[in-house]
Amino acid sequence: MKDHKKERAEARKKAEKLVAQMTLMEKASQLKYDAASVKRLGVPAYNYWNEALHGVARAGVATMFPQAIGMAAVFDDEEMKKVGDIIATEGRAKYNEYSSHGDRDIYKGLTFWSPNVNIFRDPRWGRGHETYGEDPYLTSRLGVKFVEGLQGDGPVMKAAACAKHFAVHSGPEAIRHEFNAEASLKDMWETYLPAFEALVTEADVEAVMGAYNRTNGEPCCGHHYLMEEVLRGKWKFDGHFTSDCWAIKDFHEHHMVTVTARESAAMALNAGCDLNCGNTYLHMLGAYQDGLVTEEKITESAVRLLTTRYLLGLFDGSEYDQIPYEKVECKEHLEQAEKMARKGCVLLKNDGVLPLDKSRIRTLGVVGPNADSRSALIGNYHGTASRYITVLEGIQDEAGEDIRVLYSEGCHLFEDKVEGLAWNQDRISEAVITAEHSDAVIICVGLDETLEGEEGDAGNGYASGDKKDLHLPKVQEELIERVTAVGKPTVVVLMAGSAIDLNYADENCNGILLAWYPGARGGKAVADLLFGKESPSGKLPVTFYRDLEGMPEFTDYSMKNRTYRYIEKEALYPFGYGLTYGDVKVTDAKLLGPVTRETDMEIEVTVKNEGTAATDEVVQIYIKDMDSPLAVRNHSLCAFKRVFLDAGESRTLVMQVKNAAMNVVDEKGERHIDSKHFRLYAGISQPDTRSTALTGTKPIELEVTLTGE
Repeated sequence: MKDHKKERAEARKKAEKLVAQMTLMEKASQLKYDAASVKRLGVPAYNYWNEALHGVARAGVATMFPQAIGMAAVFDDEEMKKVGDIIATEGRAKYNEYSSHGDRDIYKGLTFWSPNVNIFRDPRWGRGHETYGEDPYLTSRLGVKFVEGLQGDGPVMKAAACAKHFAVHSGPEAIRHEFNAEASLKDMWETYLPAFEALVTEADVEAVMGAYNRTNGEPCCGHHYLMEEVLRGKWKFDGHFTSDCWAIKDFHEHHMVTVTARESAAMALNAGCDLNCGNTYLHMLGAYQDGLVTEEKITESAVRLLTTRYLLGLFDGSEYDQIPYEKVECKEHLEQAEKMARKGCVLLKNDGVLPLDKSRIRTLGVVGPNADSRSALIGNYHGTASRYITVLEGIQDEAGEDIRVLYSEGCHLFEDKVEGLAWNQDRISEAVITAEHSDAVIICVGLDETLEGEEGDAGNGYASGDKKDLHLPKVQEELIERVTAVGKPTVVVLMAGSAIDLNYADENCNGILLAWYPGARGGKAVADLLFGKESPSGKLPVTFYRDLEGMPEFTDYSMKNRTYRYIEKEALYPFGYGLTYGDVKVTDAKLLGPVTRETDMEIEVTVKNEGTAATDEVVQIYIKDMDSPLAVRNHSLCAFKRVFLDAGESRTLVMQVKNAAMNVVDEKGERHIDSKHFRLYAGISQPDTRSTALTGTKPIELEVTLTGE
């Protein structure tokens, strides 16, 4: 990543010169997300609020990638960089045209409030599918590359990324406006902060967004420790900070840490919150009159915000002004979206039923509420596609003329019936009939953004977007049981953004393919995998638990018994797990050179595909501290690499494990190496017994002893 210190210094000088010509009122008008124009100085209006979680969102047509959790399952940071670059390209193409038509509305700027690098600590959280999963290392690597792709590497920033929601934030949605997340310094620096730190210190992310909740008593958009000591102090962040939307009014309305809107505006600004998504900063001049804020503070925030606009070339122009509108949803971008959908699908079970053999199937049954659902393709924070391909449509297209495809909705997504005057489960007999008349059955079930999402989103009255438990809606569980009982070869295609209770399907169905929310044309990708045009190769970025027994309350932010690093019992499907149609094994692994406290480790890994199908595979390396009582309970991912192997092919890779992987975190939040002995595991999964049983292969273990001790 290029060092942009020179460009930032020059942009800041221009911003300082411009802001110096503004009145106090004009400066204050720049601190709202819908910044006002200052016509006398040639400053047009600008709306900072734009979204790009998995494609340019909410502003018309754009390439729609799989939801973030589905892209995380690809386990490929370079592919994430390509995604970020495509989003920036389309964002520029749209901005160029919108601004030329005088359209400076919301969702049409170049400041994208993405990525979401919160840790998916609890499977009940409705917004977890916006994240890259439960692991801070994976989240860091994917987030850094997404930001690099989005912001570009030229003298002018292509688009501005935003790391959100800083910092300890992952539900519950229903009480997020008054909730206080209590986290130890150890958990903060071991789990909740590393991804934010990486995006700031490695990727030079332009913006950071604060969360709605309080953390350890302080509201996150006015937090002395997080914003001043850590972000701007320890990490030297020099971009701008924005509030989550209407979070600052929560200070006096819900958190009760202030009494008036003026006090809330002052608390946020004085802590370093430059931009208000909301309207509380309309009280900024009143706060100034009351002596709660100084003009210097208002000026500093205005300068930071205008610096971002100068860095984007919005005043001086740039090469990106020539990106044509035709780049939006172009062929190359759609191909990348389809590739991410294919590579992100996770094959959780396969007794040999997959890939489907066209020569043996005359009639294929497709049932389930998500089979022909567009909503199940898109996730939340999405754009609009010019074409959608559902799973049913993808299967119909791939089946061609030789295979009859029978379809039944099977049941409503969550309600008792499809037709209002009908008996309960009015579509289930049709689903059973479909199965009886088919040679094999695809059951397409799961959730969509109306069942797991954000508090306040349309339709999310169901637990405010969070899940009450890990179960599918009862109507879907009954559908699976009734269709499976017919006795035909049965494959479950799950479309969801989080861990789901799949115990019944695991015991009774022949195959399970997790498709996440695969994007506008995701149905084609799913069909390609089902029929074996390509091999599944995604890996779980989250743990699929058997149940919630022993897990802390949702409101408890301690990491005990959460995620693969701290879990105390066997998972149903572990983090890092996913099958392929090949049979890849790590056949050899060795350390290259001695290991000291100061050096990174290099590991030479040999992988071989002993199967008959070509496939991608993800080589994973985990580390375990063998000495320190401060170490995480289990082990931690410390390197990964996606590799393609033809049938019978063997390849040797050199993978690097950063020195920081040996660190532990103490109760004060301080990191240091506290051990001389470590164990590395090189394989295609975690080293836990469940992964070994599911994959049929065990990672190679390497003992590491620090030299010079």
